[in-house]
Amino acid sequence: MAKKLVHINRVLTSEERQRLAKIREGAQRDFPPASSRKESPPGIPAAIRAAREAQGLTWYALAQQAGIPNQGTIRDIEQGKDVKMSNLQAVARALGLELELVAVAS
Repeated sequence: MAKKLVHINRVLTSEERQRLAKIREGAQRDFPPASSRKESPPGIPAAIRAAREAQGLTWYALAQQAGIPNQGTIRDIEQGKDVKMSNLQAVARALGLELELVAVAS
């Protein structure tokens, strides 16, 4: 028969907190977090990302607001990948942005 584990919460002493803070600092210094996110391409992807970050939204939260079931769609937009126009419009609307077609002089 297996023993049931009991979780015990114990308040740390100030010395323990300081020791753990030093360990965390050393780990951050020795193993800094990798920045795996690429910069967004200029234009619509960068504008979408800037607006999302300015509003403090995660990919998931923005997808929820835009009514998009997959947060990966937000990532794809910000990376400049092909997405459905309806999804792009929904995201822009959720961020309070307007998409506009502009004729380019040739």
